Amino acid sequence: MFALTSLSIIILSSCQAPAPSASPYANTAYYGASGYQQPVYQQPVVQTYQQPTYAAPVQAQPAFQYAGVDAQAQHTASSAPIIRAESYLLIDANSGRPLVARNADTVRGVASTQKLLTALVVLDAGNLDKKVKIQSTDTAVEPTKLGVRAGEIYTRRELLYAFLVKSANDLAKVLARDNAGGQAAFAAKMNAKARSLGMRSSYFVNPHGLTAPGQHSTARDMARVAMAAYRNDVIRDAVRRKYFTFRFNSGRKITLENTNDLLGAMPECNGMKTGYTNAAGRCLISSASSGGRAVILIQLGTKTKYIWDDARVLMSWGLRNL
Repeated sequence: MFALTSLSIIILSSCQAPAPSASPYANTAYYGASGYQQPVYQQPVVQTYQQPTYAAPVQAQPAFQYAGVDAQAQHTASSAPIIRAESYLLIDANSGRPLVARNADTVRGVASTQKLLTALVVLDAGNLDKKVKIQSTDTAVEPTKLGVRAGEIYTRRELLYAFLVKSANDLAKVLARDNAGGQAAFAAKMNAKARSLGMRSSYFVNPHGLTAPGQHSTARDMARVAMAAYRNDVIRDAVRRKYFTFRFNSGRKITLENTNDLLGAMPECNGMKTGYTNAAGRCLISSASSGGRAVILIQLGTKTKYIWDDARVLMSWGLRNL
């Protein structure tokens, strides 16, 4: 497990597919076309779910450990590669020190990237082998769903892995209800967790990131979430996977492909989380490491399909300039 004084990075992503729907519920993971040619993958080795043995998850850390995020950016935006996000922040994952930023404190929606915070709250409760029974109310959400059905039973761990890899909103509702009894109570836990991480400009209403009145964050606050998530062994193991096999109670298996297109396309990339809504635009939290150096990039409010190119170019620049 990573030392408490060492931080690294993660990246987010999505899978190639049709352009986002105009529906106000067009959601979380953006499955948009990449701006660069996708590499030809070798036949993947599908990572099936096995019961891993993990050390206890890292508990909430005092906000002062993330104080480096508040420092002045080392470089001006004009000295780094230009990217098209409305707000972005690139940080040294080990110290939290900002490398380059633009509109990092602008309040805005962050879509499914807030699922990293949902995962942190779930992991604070521990007991990942606890069995959870699906209820009919858990499936009443659109548009990205795994398709679990009322009465089915899964462990928290199985649900959490599929939730982080596929960005499934039905699993977000299952995990929130299991953890706190309902969405409102879970949102209160999310906000308490946010405060413990030193997030001063964020407010969360639901566990999945679909647009809701009053729900917002900033690139700087989401960097704090990303740093905490990257330090957690379970989250790191989930978000680095290009593929994850989920087994339904019926015995049917499906291979889920991570919504993060950078996995496999950028060798240094090791996570983290994608997001899309009509209101928030395309959002991505990504991480990369090389030669002992590590960076985390928060991109919010991108309006073009080139979010993957931007992440790859800016993170590569960051790894060279640390």
